[in-house]
Amino acid sequence: KLKSVCQVDDFLKQSAGKTSDGRRVPHSCQVAAMHSAKATFARHKFKFIIGFVVGFVFLLLLSTPTTTYRRFIGTAPELPQIYDETVSQPKVKPPTYESLRKWEDNLPQHDLDLPFPEGKTGRYVKFSNQIAMLGWNNVLNEVLMNAHLAYASKRAYVFQDYIWKPEYYPWPESQRLQNPPHTPLGALIGGTVVGQPFDDSDNAPRSVSSNYFEKVCPSHERRIIYTGDIKPSLAWKQGTEIFDHWAKLLLDAPELCIEVQASGEDNFPQTFDLWLWGSDRVLSLWDSFSTSPTSRLLTTSPIVGAAVKRNEYLFVPRGPRPAYPVSADPYARMLSMHIRRGDFKGACTHLAYWNSTFYSWNQLPKLPDRFIMDPNIPWNSTEYFAAHAERCLPDSDTIIKKARNSRDDYVKASPGRRRTLDIMYLLTNEKGEWMEKLKAALHKDGWNTIVTSNDLELDSEGVDTNMAIDMEIARKAAVFVGNGWSSFTSNINHRRLVDGKEFISIRFW
Repeated sequence: KLKSVCQVDDFLKQSAGKTSDGRRVPHSCQVAAMHSAKATFARHKFKFIIGFVVGFVFLLLLSTPTTTYRRFIGTAPELPQIYDETVSQPKVKPPTYESLRKWEDNLPQHDLDLPFPEGKTGRYVKFSNQIAMLGWNNVLNEVLMNAHLAYASKRAYVFQDYIWKPEYYPWPESQRLQNPPHTPLGALIGGTVVGQPFDDSDNAPRSVSSNYFEKVCPSHERRIIYTGDIKPSLAWKQGTEIFDHWAKLLLDAPELCIEVQASGEDNFPQTFDLWLWGSDRVLSLWDSFSTSPTSRLLTTSPIVGAAVKRNEYLFVPRGPRPAYPVSADPYARMLSMHIRRGDFKGACTHLAYWNSTFYSWNQLPKLPDRFIMDPNIPWNSTEYFAAHAERCLPDSDTIIKKARNSRDDYVKASPGRRRTLDIMYLLTNEKGEWMEKLKAALHKDGWNTIVTSNDLELDSEGVDTNMAIDMEIARKAAVFVGNGWSSFTSNINHRRLVDGKEFISIRFW
């Protein structure tokens, strides 16, 4: 037998005619091996063919769709980039923001030779205790109030990137440029907060980037203020008391460079924390905050504005012409509604359990639809949770009724009742059958033009700033219906009220 005469490795190397140690294989072994191989192939030819096909398919499946696609089409440079995608992943690459980063670096206030109150003799404050890796609107609350505080204390506010909560970021980890992902603040908002000028007559120091802060305020020149040394004495005080205490501290401090850092066991170490935003104590800050340059000069970022402009054709009215002349501006005829589903179901239950009130500016007493729970309903009962859900997670019938009533109330409040609402924009993370049925029902109720967040066509930067794009459309709409427990809704209402929108145009479920 072949195996008893010739070594196995000799058989495997028979085509070379040599063994593994270089010796010639006996001719009889080579001939025997050749005949044996032919006989083996003849007996198992069908098995070999099946095995080859199965192996090829297996290797093909191991490849990514991108690799497989390119294997068959080649690697021509003109082909677009192909991505492995799920339903929620965008088709474009994450933005690099190279132009915006360059613009930030070259802001005119980033100059050490400028005279006081800027340059190397200027006064600065960086809030390193600022919240990170949370939803955009939880961050925006604090960014705006911190900037207002910096202005009141005559210091330049140091703006920082928005750092995403990773699971909220549109792109998968394999495509991220940073981990956790960052977005320049100037991509999301405009105004004095991101370094744009104050009023001509205002000599306040302009905001600077965190990169410039490292240059003008090296670490050895900074005074560090730890929140644990300040916040305990301010717990549960009114918003104005908290603000005034910090403003005096920062104003009286002789140091040019101050950095506020988190400390202690405080799970919410922000200067203005969740316990303030989630209570009516924050309302005492409204008058000063809403009239401050931080609010008055807050603008839409060019990136967000361009994305909105690009999609405005979607809002062209599709219904019959109104019986009387109305505005050609689609926003003057628009009702926008914040319909958050999915993850908000659990949030609503949690909020109900803790008997939470409306959030932040949604609590302003002049706004309609205030939330007042019937005192006769026992806490934590089935009836209690149902009453909460109706205002926090409305069903289709509630949404349709609210849209109808909001339209009627707005029209009745107009001089001569000569305004029309016939365009609807839905700010939503909901897709699928439930949303399609809701849109059909709304159409039957007289809404001839209905657009949702999912209908917008967005480029890379638009995908990255999609939440701010939704907010801008809602800001411009004639009427907005929001969720009272939402920071997203609260920040939209802040902009609407500063813009001078009527109270009757701001509604809640």
